[in-house]
Amino acid sequence: MAPAVADALLPTRSFDVACRRVLEYLQQTVPLGGWAVTRVVDDRQILLTAVGTGYDLPPGTSLPFTESMCHTMIEGTTPRIAPDVREVPQYAEMAAAAPIDISAYVGTPIVSGDGRLFGTVCGYDPSPQPAALRDQLPLLDLLSGLLSAVLDADLSATAASRELERARREAETDALTGLLNRRGWDRFVEQEEDRFRRFGDTAGVVVLDLDNLKTVNDVQGHDAGDEYIRRAATALAATVRRDDVLARLGGDEFGIIAVGAAPEEAAELVGRAEKALAGAGVSGSFGHAPYSIVTGFPGAWKAADDAMYEQKRRRRAGLSRTPS
Repeated sequence: MAPAVADALLPTRSFDVACRRVLEYLQQTVPLGGWAVTRVVDDRQILLTAVGTGYDLPPGTSLPFTESMCHTMIEGTTPRIAPDVREVPQYAEMAAAAPIDISAYVGTPIVSGDGRLFGTVCGYDPSPQPAALRDQLPLLDLLSGLLSAVLDADLSATAASRELERARREAETDALTGLLNRRGWDRFVEQEEDRFRRFGDTAGVVVLDLDNLKTVNDVQGHDAGDEYIRRAATALAATVRRDDVLARLGGDEFGIIAVGAAPEEAAELVGRAEKALAGAGVSGSFGHAPYSIVTGFPGAWKAADDAMYEQKRRRRAGLSRTPS
């Protein structure tokens, strides 16, 4: 089996890979100045991928579909294979107005599973071709049918992947604050732990426990308590950096992974967050600790949590000593 044939038959569910393989096979089997796969969108014909040396048409090239040979081919008013476009009046007229030199044309539709037109497989050459070019129609039908099958598989897989990602985001988003929730936090830690260990990346882990939430709930009601949490989340979100990970871990507890932050940078982040919370009328106790490849994120979290409770203990002790 020729290499191009073997490559064309390799299993794939990726439409772009299948297009490239089919075009390379066609170029080897039926050499023309250029073979292309196009997409038809809003009366525009967009070139997705192409092979051949006869034309300089980069991917993304967009042309009016109604002025193309593929348009009349799809309508069935012109043949799918024209070894010499001069023999087909409509093709001859279009060739005369085309921005490229076309003397031979081959085209066939690519349709989705519901029968809608997706695009075309088409070939062009600046010189007329032998009449035997018409004998390639069964091959063209076979390959376009294969592309249609791969297209459906890829569209279905992409739709399923998007739905899964949407469901995952919803499952990992805290409904009250819009931040990452505990599940999302745990998944990040699980996925990133190995990478941080492997490369020895730096990070700081910050723990925040809000003060006075129970009092707000008891005195003002749970709606006020929810608003208290939302104000805290908004203040924190405005404080963290772009690559940091911020989550509401449940109740009045928040966590931050300051990616790439040295201990002093994590301390500065905590300072900014304290000021932001104060500006939002919220208070809380912070603790932070550096990530270590020895103890990992669990060890950094425990150290930060211990530091947070120590701060909370000191604050409570200070308040208890304040004269009445």
